[in-house]
Amino acid sequence: MHRAAGDGRRPWLSVESAAPVLAGLGAAALLPSAFGVMAGVAAALLLRRLLPVIRSADRRAAREQDLLLAQLPLTAELLAACLGSSAAPAQAAEAVARTIGDPMRTRLNAVSAELALGAPPAACWERLGDECPALEPLARCLVRTTVSGAPPAAPLTGLALAQRAAAGRAAHARVRRAGVLATAPLGLCFLPAFVLIGVVPVVVGLAAAFSQRL
Repeated sequence: MHRAAGDGRRPWLSVESAAPVLAGLGAAALLPSAFGVMAGVAAALLLRRLLPVIRSADRRAAREQDLLLAQLPLTAELLAACLGSSAAPAQAAEAVARTIGDPMRTRLNAVSAELALGAPPAACWERLGDECPALEPLARCLVRTTVSGAPPAAPLTGLALAQRAAAGRAAHARVRRAGVLATAPLGLCFLPAFVLIGVVPVVVGLAAAFSQRL
């Protein structure tokens, strides 16, 4: 008995299905022998098992970066408050880590531990931005204020405001895009009706008039 379409099966033509086959064929073509066939089968099976793991890891990393980006404004404000009250960088990072949730908590706890061991603050903040692209604006701000010795409260507060404004603009853009995508099917439905009702009779009438004159 055939299974109905849309029953949750994967499409037969996808990266997960095509890439292992291509890898196996490539290995077999490079080694045209029985060993090449065995190597091709092994490569196809190995790639078939690894692709879902790689994709799952990529999705987790992207989700973590999105969460860090969402936590960035509050983190900047809390760090501004702690550093503005003359707290040491290690104390500020630890206090904010106790207040905010993961994944930001893990990153700040690591920075706090490095600072407590005597690592240079500028190097710790720079490493934070290198390891977490979403936190690069925060890291740049903290590195600048650490190197220059300027009070960090104002730059961190400005960063929080800028990040919230950027998030608001991105949300508005997604809403506008959703509105356009929602009206597209209506346009596809009404356009043929408009052509049939409004345009076709005019064209037919003009064609009839010209044919009578001829």
